[in-house]
Amino acid sequence: MNKRPSLPMDTITSSSNAEIKMLRSLHERKYRRQTGLFLAEGMRHCTEAVQMGYQPMRVVYAEGRKADKGMAALIDACQKAGGRVLPVTPNLLSRISGKDNPQTVIAAFSLRYGQLSDIRPDSEAADIWIALDRVRDPGNLGTIMRTADAVAAKGIILIEDCTDPYSVEAVRASMGAVFTIEIIQTSSADFIEWSRHWPGQIIGTALPASKDYRAANWQKPLILLMGNEQAGLTDDLCKTATQLIRLPMLGRSDSLNLGVATGICLYEAIR
Repeated sequence: MNKRPSLPMDTITSSSNAEIKMLRSLHERKYRRQTGLFLAEGMRHCTEAVQMGYQPMRVVYAEGRKADKGMAALIDACQKAGGRVLPVTPNLLSRISGKDNPQTVIAAFSLRYGQLSDIRPDSEAADIWIALDRVRDPGNLGTIMRTADAVAAKGIILIEDCTDPYSVEAVRASMGAVFTIEIIQTSSADFIEWSRHWPGQIIGTALPASKDYRAANWQKPLILLMGNEQAGLTDDLCKTATQLIRLPMLGRSDSLNLGVATGICLYEAIR
């Protein structure tokens, strides 16, 4: 893409500025879908995004911080992508962030989703994927993305109406992992049909399951199938599993947080 001339970088001071309004709107899912953009905050995460091939379409930074380490490279990447660089007052940066003490830079990147047909398990037998059925909590999803990156899983398959992986809350909780793993959205029916041809294990968690997770066959390629926080997996999705497992509950609690349970299973898989 040809580099287009950058706009004059005068500090924006008004909350009625059209760019500021657009960036603030990205806290809502419908506007992320309309614009195809989402927000990431902080120099480390924005720089890692560029390193992973994401192009910043907007770079917003606090006035007076242009000389900060890494800022020049981020600004250059934005301008090369044809994006806009926007110095703003600290108050406006806080309004865009939604936090009282935001970091010094926020960037807007393009949404990126893959397809089930993109998955090639035969090419890499050590692949791990996490399939999530109707996960609702963005903090849980962000934590799972972070853990998926930690165990070098390939990505996450979101089944049916899941919370948005590109919400501000999920992106923050992922600690940058949203940029390093693949994200796929699909319906339950399409996942069930596609899973019939999966060459490896599909391990689902379910309360009625009799097999302790430590006794499961974690052979790869592997899909770890996790259910909704309240309802668990649907019966139809349970039927796709080659194994159903449970995590022992030795106290009064009858279940674990979804992010915690997923983490335990993923580390058992790589053990």
